[in-house]
Amino acid sequence: MKVFVTGATGFVGQEVLRQLHAAGHGIRILARNQEAPRVREAASRYAAEVHPGNILDRGSLAGALEHCDAVIHLVGIVSEIGEQTFANVHPRATGNMVDTARQAGVRRFVHMSALGTRPDAVSRYHQSKWAAEEVVRHSGLDSTIFRPSLIFGPRDQFVNLFARMAGWSPVLPVLGGGKAKFAPVAVADVAACFVRALTEPAAANQTFDLCGPDQLTLPQILETILAVTGRKRWLVRVPPGVARFQAALLERAFPRLLRRAPPLNRDQLLMLAEDNVGDPRPAIKVLGFKPPGFRDGLVRFLKPDA
Repeated sequence: MKVFVTGATGFVGQEVLRQLHAAGHGIRILARNQEAPRVREAASRYAAEVHPGNILDRGSLAGALEHCDAVIHLVGIVSEIGEQTFANVHPRATGNMVDTARQAGVRRFVHMSALGTRPDAVSRYHQSKWAAEEVVRHSGLDSTIFRPSLIFGPRDQFVNLFARMAGWSPVLPVLGGGKAKFAPVAVADVAACFVRALTEPAAANQTFDLCGPDQLTLPQILETILAVTGRKRWLVRVPPGVARFQAALLERAFPRLLRRAPPLNRDQLLMLAEDNVGDPRPAIKVLGFKPPGFRDGLVRFLKPDA
């Protein structure tokens, strides 16, 4: 198949490209900057064609899907800056991509959502993800929606952040109360489901939860990271009021001073306070989804004293 991939230079996108290439599929990616290092890497390593364009600019998508058979839509953000808002990047961008697929006669559409997405969600992130799902569900395309829990692996911005922090800090912060449960899932297993869904008829018009076998609180996740890296650190719970103040400060400071999205925002605190687990059995049955346990998955890329 010739597969068009959005969000191809992101954490999950890079693994999806690797597995698409390994499976023998042709690849075309969307890129705002054709000279960006990860875009050039995709072109050289995976023979990916590059379509220059901005997913928020529908006109720039003209011709993007010529000779393509399917779309894997991965674009998403967890923090806002400028025009990169939840409303723009999730439902609006998804609508642009769905319309482009319909106009090009491309029927197969595989969409990245997130576990916790629902119409009555408390976070704006999950609300916008639900709106994007609705766009896909009512598109008339042969669609598959994936809802992963916390995704980990090489280059992720969660496990690796805490592993690096543990290298210099005697304490690790616990945000969100520390009672909510997560089902961490390895990026390789998430990407494998996206690739398998392309050619699995039973995956069409289905929504799948992608969850690892372990249900862990944030303190348990941090303790597992410390155990795998051979370190001992104190876990310090950050009071909710302090965490909200810090997040609000970062939301104001990072865009204004550094022109970057903040590393923590108040929406993330809302999500950290609620369970992020689901039912992986449909994905196991239809797609052969068999992710490793969290500790076993970490051992594959985190080294002691890393």
